Amino acid sequence: MSEQTKEPQYNACLDVRDRKGSASLGVMTNFVWATDPKRLCFVLARYKFVAKMLAGKSRVLEVGCADAYGSRLVRQAVPSVTVTDFDPVFTRDVEARMDSDWELRVFLHDMLSGPIRENFDAVYTLDVFEHIEQRDEKRFLANIRDSLGRDGVLILGTPSLESQKYASPGSIAGHVNCKSGDDLKKVLGDFFANVFVFSMNDEVVHTGFYPMAHYLLAVCCNMKPAPNS
Repeated sequence: MSEQTKEPQYNACLDVRDRKGSASLGVMTNFVWATDPKRLCFVLARYKFVAKMLAGKSRVLEVGCADAYGSRLVRQAVPSVTVTDFDPVFTRDVEARMDSDWELRVFLHDMLSGPIRENFDAVYTLDVFEHIEQRDEKRFLANIRDSLGRDGVLILGTPSLESQKYASPGSIAGHVNCKSGDDLKKVLGDFFANVFVFSMNDEVVHTGFYPMAHYLLAVCCNMKPAPNS
């Protein structure tokens, strides 16, 4: 390597660049970086929360991964991460940028069409639930439940209903089912005996007043059995 940094410890940066090239942003992350870069901090903070909560799990599923740029944070804590999306534009992008050191299993799937019957230890879904019509929300959650093993955990993140009057047009597009903290806890309570809802403002997760939260993160455990099961 002919090029050298002035401080030798940073030559490792050049080594990775020369061996692996420079990583590209995902198609959605590239848009965020170009138009509202601070938002990337908020999105990655949500993935970090998921990674910390699910550390120690063996097999985890992401529903609605988009370009899966933040999914690597979860992969850092979990040995096997499967990422799915219903849009082939995004799954193709994930496959094209796959790094063998941080491999993800990726495939096309619409959770409204049915569960993935692989008994995952945990499922997480971020910025997806608000795009599910209210008439379909119970089918969506039932299919997630049926993708989990007996002791499975769900983490669901969604913008709060109260935040929508401050949201940008690009952010709010497609948001057909935002909920208050109490309403989110109620609908998730139909599927899980224990639902813990956290507030989030920017990149900070806390236990503050739901109506002042921009974003909600629910950790759900102790699945209730499906009817007639």
